[in-house]
Amino acid sequence: MIDQHRAAFVEEATELLGELETTLLTLEENPRDREIIDRVFRALHTIKGSGAMFGFDAVAAFTHELETAFDRVRRGELEVSTALIELTLAARDHIRDLLDVEGTPDEVQRVRGAAVVEALLALCPRRDAPAAAAEAPRAPSSSAAAAGAETTYRIRFKPPADIFLRGGDPSALMVELAGLGALRFALRCDDVPPLEELDPEQCRCSWEAVLTTSRPLDDVRNVFVFFEDDAELRIDVVDVDADEGAPPKRLGEILVERGDVSEDAVRAALATQRRIGDVLIEQGLVSPAKVHAAAVEQKAVQDARTKRQTAEAASSVRVAAERLDQLVNLVGELVTVQARFSATAQRRGDQELAALAEEVERLTWELRDTAMNMRMLPMGATFAKFRRLVRDLARDLGKEVELETEGAETELDKTVIDRLGEPLVHLVRNAVDHGIEAPEARAERGKPRAGTVRLSAAHMGASVVVEVRDDGAGLDAEAIRAKAVERGLLPPGAEPSEQDLFALIFHPGFSTAKQVSSVSGRGVGMDVVKQAIDALHGQIEVRSRRGEGTTVAVKLPLTLAIIDGLLVGVGGERYVLPLSVVQECVELTRADAEAMHGRRVASVRGRLVPYVRLREMFDEPGERPAIEQIVIVSAEGREIGLVVDHIVGEHQTVIKSLGRVYKDIVELSGSTILGDGSVALILDVPKIVERAENEERALTA
Repeated sequence: MIDQHRAAFVEEATELLGELETTLLTLEENPRDREIIDRVFRALHTIKGSGAMFGFDAVAAFTHELETAFDRVRRGELEVSTALIELTLAARDHIRDLLDVEGTPDEVQRVRGAAVVEALLALCPRRDAPAAAAEAPRAPSSSAAAAGAETTYRIRFKPPADIFLRGGDPSALMVELAGLGALRFALRCDDVPPLEELDPEQCRCSWEAVLTTSRPLDDVRNVFVFFEDDAELRIDVVDVDADEGAPPKRLGEILVERGDVSEDAVRAALATQRRIGDVLIEQGLVSPAKVHAAAVEQKAVQDARTKRQTAEAASSVRVAAERLDQLVNLVGELVTVQARFSATAQRRGDQELAALAEEVERLTWELRDTAMNMRMLPMGATFAKFRRLVRDLARDLGKEVELETEGAETELDKTVIDRLGEPLVHLVRNAVDHGIEAPEARAERGKPRAGTVRLSAAHMGASVVVEVRDDGAGLDAEAIRAKAVERGLLPPGAEPSEQDLFALIFHPGFSTAKQVSSVSGRGVGMDVVKQAIDALHGQIEVRSRRGEGTTVAVKLPLTLAIIDGLLVGVGGERYVLPLSVVQECVELTRADAEAMHGRRVASVRGRLVPYVRLREMFDEPGERPAIEQIVIVSAEGREIGLVVDHIVGEHQTVIKSLGRVYKDIVELSGSTILGDGSVALILDVPKIVERAENEERALTA
């Protein structure tokens, strides 16, 4: 059980460190933003407290030094500077290293940690500890700070009697308070004189309010800033935390806590076995207004506690990735069985069985969608990791680069996101190193000194398109052409299209860099990108304009587990094409083929589309039908036709691996089990197109 808790702490701390890095980079841009400073402090406080609880003493001790520094930042005694951000980022990396070794550092890590602490102490020397403690304001509970939860404040406000004469309106202050969060308040009229003595220009009322808000205490005080000097104002933090199952605060406890009545009086009132509020009012120990105010607070605290417990319960559910994978595998098996069930019902012609099969099919699809959505994660977390990469890389290269992101809410399968990280790193590094020019060069060309790298993600049908765009120098087409000729990738005098020319940068070992740096220049980065995207069954496209910038667009399937496919027949075999790449289907008659005089192109609404016969590629025996079908697909930004014998229809495809025996057959990406129990192979469309082009070049040569 202890090991499970330690593992849970490591997982939570890793997430907090990721958020901490993003927050620090945001703080560097907004050094005076109090809310961001508080977020940094809360993250450090949580890591320190939880680390000490679960035996990560080295983590807790090291984080304490950081927490002390940011406590001084919160007090305004230390400015947020580049040096502080640099040290905190280095400290964040050190904490991550300590988590990797489960809080037991080796000698190298101890030396590195000591150096960071020493630099931190030099930046903000210690003060006397008791003095610091004496000045510490009362803060919300640690669990509330850890979760970034809301805080509940008890506010007692008695305005100056002449507030009306000064143009003030107490009711407007309550309205302003309500704009900060959930507000409950009670009006107290204890000091209001009889009607004959009442001065209508004097305010004799007071207000007692309970506010639950995520805003800091300063924002609450600012509501009363114009009357704080001569009004009676008291703002206290109300503790709404309680163990699960613990009863809510009783009315008597709240009255004692507020100082309205003594504990002895409450015990005596409880002994009467009557409602405590009525007893205290009858005995003259407390006014009805105070009892009403305490009841309002009791209700507000109960609501805040319920809301917090609900939020904590919702956010604390953690499911291991292995369990999600197992769930998806089981759903995949269920989809296969459901397909067989539907096929059996249709074959037997039993109407009752067919109706039942339709219901099972509907439920299976809903279960499939739910299981897939559980694995979906927003791209924002992935994008956030690149802020520091761009910042550090630009600094090392002496450039000024800003990172912009768009579509952070776009969701993608966790497996795809995990495997997309490395190729995105290469693309972003290339954009900063090769794309963005030096500040002086940009200024000479009339550009802003700071370049821009833009990461974006957007849904496109059953796929997600992720783009890395920069406003740098763009690709040099002539340099690429010369390098391709030099390496024998292009014959001298060849005039490929711009798209085909740019695609050469993904060839292994291809680089136009004049010198090799620690960042790039060896011609391996883009090759890695292409291999990774191909392994994800995605497509990659490069667009560039000289002097304006380059865009690399990566199109990926939403998931790698279950896809929508198009089932086709070729000879005696059936194949599946990913529906995401299919654009349309048209007929191909023998007369149409003969009209092209042997050329493998088809006229589709006024445009010529080249095609590949899968029957010939896979050496299927037998005669081809008189009327064939062309499935027009999109591959590497081009339209290609795949000629099949017939089209069966759409198919829910559960992807199964082919095993090591078939690892060299690159034209196949997997297999699936059909409703009749037979196996259909899933085609890798880009690889089929690549093979056809290679065969065409060989014949031409």
